[in-house]
Amino acid sequence: MTEKHGNLSINSDNLFPIIKKWLYSDHDIFYRELISNGCDAITKLKKLEMMGECTLPSDYQPKIEIVVSSEDKTIKVIDNGLGMTADEVEEYINQIAFSGATDFIEKYKDKANDDQIIGHFGLGFYSAFMVADRVTIDSLSYREGAAPVHWSCDGGTEFDMTDGTKETPGTEITLYLNEDSVEFANEYRAREVIEKYCSFMPIPIFLRKANAETEYETIDAADKLDTDTVVETIHEEAKTEEKENENGEKEVVEVSPAKDKLKIVKRPVPLNDTNPLWTKNPNECTDEEYKAFYRKVFLDYKEPLFWIHLNMDYPFNLKGILYFPKINTEYDSIEGTIKLYNNQVFIADNIKEVIPEFLMLLKGVIDCPDLPLNVSRSALQNDGFVKKISEYITKKVADKLIGMCKTDKESYEKYWDDISPFIKFGCLKDTKFCDKMNDYILFKNLDDKYLTLPELLVKEEEKTEGDASDADGKPAEDAEVVDADGKPVEDNKNAEEKDERKIIYYVTDRLQQGQYIKMFKEQNMDAVILDHNIDTSFISQLEQRNEHYKFMRIDADVTDSLKDESSADDLKEETDTLTEVFKKALNNDKLTVKVEKLKNPNIASVITLSEEGRRMQDMMKMYAMGGMGGMDPNMFAADQTLTLNAGNELVKYIFEHKDSEHVPMFCEQLYDLALLSNQPLSVDAMTKFVERSNRIMMLLAK
Repeated sequence: MTEKHGNLSINSDNLFPIIKKWLYSDHDIFYRELISNGCDAITKLKKLEMMGECTLPSDYQPKIEIVVSSEDKTIKVIDNGLGMTADEVEEYINQIAFSGATDFIEKYKDKANDDQIIGHFGLGFYSAFMVADRVTIDSLSYREGAAPVHWSCDGGTEFDMTDGTKETPGTEITLYLNEDSVEFANEYRAREVIEKYCSFMPIPIFLRKANAETEYETIDAADKLDTDTVVETIHEEAKTEEKENENGEKEVVEVSPAKDKLKIVKRPVPLNDTNPLWTKNPNECTDEEYKAFYRKVFLDYKEPLFWIHLNMDYPFNLKGILYFPKINTEYDSIEGTIKLYNNQVFIADNIKEVIPEFLMLLKGVIDCPDLPLNVSRSALQNDGFVKKISEYITKKVADKLIGMCKTDKESYEKYWDDISPFIKFGCLKDTKFCDKMNDYILFKNLDDKYLTLPELLVKEEEKTEGDASDADGKPAEDAEVVDADGKPVEDNKNAEEKDERKIIYYVTDRLQQGQYIKMFKEQNMDAVILDHNIDTSFISQLEQRNEHYKFMRIDADVTDSLKDESSADDLKEETDTLTEVFKKALNNDKLTVKVEKLKNPNIASVITLSEEGRRMQDMMKMYAMGGMGGMDPNMFAADQTLTLNAGNELVKYIFEHKDSEHVPMFCEQLYDLALLSNQPLSVDAMTKFVERSNRIMMLLAK
C-alpha cells in the first residue's frame, strides 16, 4: 500500500484542541473510552459470526489487553476484535465524530436486535490526545485477504497512514504520554482507573507491565486448560504416616496418593467481572451473592438490611440493585452511592436526574443502555425520558417496601429504625412517594410496638369510644346531650365538629419527657416515638397531606384525660390568685398560668409548649445551625403555659399562704421543677436552682 498523507476531516481548526482539552472533565477517562472501543470491536465480531458472516477459530478467547510501560511512557490498548481496513480507518478515525457503532447498528439492525455496543459518538478515540503527545494505531481486519494498516498522529490536524505489520485480527492503540500524564503508565494507577470505569465491562480486561518477568504457578495436572503453557511436570510421591490400628499394632497408612502437578505460566486474571449480578435474573441470585457483590463494590463490610433487584425491559431497558445499608447511629453518614452504568460501562455516581434525591441515600448500581447521554457521557439529555426512569425507580422502591410490610411485617419492623430516615426523606421530597407510602409508615409506641397510621387511628377511635361510654357502659350517643341552656343537642353535629382532626401524641425524648409519659401511661394513653431530626418536617408533611389527624407532642397541652373531671369545683379564685403570685415571683408578666385538678395528686406543676410555636422554634434553630445568618433562633420562642395542680398539697400551700415570705422561693422552685421535666435548664438557671434547693433544705433542717 502506498503511503497516504492528508488532513483530518474537521470542520473547524479550533475543534481538535477543544476535544483534547475540554471534551471530558476527567483526563483519566481515556481508559474507559479506548477499552469501550475494544469491547465494541469484539462484540461486533461475535455478532458477525452469529450471523454467519465470518468464522472464528475454535480456541478464540475474546479479550482486551492493557500493557503499560513507565520507562517508555507508553500505554497499549490491544483487542482481538474485528479490526479495520485502510478504508475503515479513513472512515472511522479520520472523520471525527463519525460513529462506527451507530453505522454498524444501522447496517445490521434487522439482523441483531440485542444492542450491546457501547459507543455512540465516535469521539471516544480522541480522548487519547488528552494524555498523549502521539498516538498510533496498528490494525488488521478480520476480512479475508485484508492488509494491515498503521496510522499515526502527533495531536495536530495531520496524520500518516501506511502499510502495517500486525499479523492477527484486531487493533492495537499505542499512546506516547505527555509529561503531565506519565502517571497513567504506572501499573497500580492504571489498575485503579480501569477498576473505576471498567469493572463490569462485558469483555475480559487484562493488565500487564511491559517486559515484566514471567510469573509461574503450580496446578494439579487434572486442572490443566488448553490455554496453559506448561513449563515443568512435577511428580509428587504418595505421603504416608505410621498409625496404630484397632489391634494396637503400628502400620504405615497412605494419607495422600501420588499425583502429578504442572508448573505453568501464571494464568492472567481479568480486572473485571463480565457478568455482574445485576445482569442476572433475580431468581438466579442467592442472598450470599447479593451480600458479596455489596462488599466488593462498596467496600462496606456491614451487611445491608435488604435490597431491591430492578429488572425492566419495557418501555425502556433498565437493570440494577439498590441496597438499604445499616446505619448504626444517628451520627453515621447516611450519604449513599448509586453508580450509574450504560451497557456495563461506568458513567458517574449519583446523577440526580436519574436517581431520585432521597434514594441517593442508598447504595447500589443502575444500568440503563437507553440513557440519552451527551457526547462525553458526563451529562444527560432528554429530560422527559429521564424523568420516567426516575419515576420507575421510585415506584419499584415503594412497591418493595409496601410488599414487605404486607407479607413480612416482622422483618419490616426489624428494619424500620434503619430505613425510616430514607422513607421519611422520600416523603418530604416526593409527594407521590409520600401518598403511596402513607399507610405503610411505621410508628413505634411507648410499649415499643410498631403501628401503621391506620392502626394508630383505629386505636385512637377505640380509645375515644371507650371514653365516651357512660357509667352504665352505654355508649354516649345513647345518652341525652344538652347544651349550656339545658336544651337537647341534635345528633347531626355541624361539619366543623365532624371534621375535627384526631390527635396523635408523640415523644421526642423519652428521658426528658419522662414525667409526661408517666402521666399518659397512668391514664392508659399512648404516644409514638419521633426522635429523629427529620421528624419535625416529616409530620408537618403528613399533616398537609392528611386531613383527619394532627400530631401533638406529649407536652404540648394538658389533655382532658389527665384532668379529674369528677370535681366540679370552680377554680377561678385559685387561678386568679396563683397567676398573680407566680407572675410576680417569676417576674414574668407574659407567663400563662392555668389551674386544673389533675388525677395524679403527686404532680404539682406541668409546663406545656404550644405545638405550633415549638415547631417554629425548632425550625428556626435548624436554619440557624444551617448558617442562615441574621436570624435569632429564639425569635419564635414557643409559648409556655404553667399548669398548676389544684389537688397537690404544695400548690394548696402556696394558694393558702400567698403572703408568706417563702412563697416566692417555692414558686421559683416549682416552676424550675416543671421546666426540668420539659427541657434542660440553662447554666445560670441550674446554678440558681441548686442554690435554692440548698436554702429549702436548710429551712427543713431548722
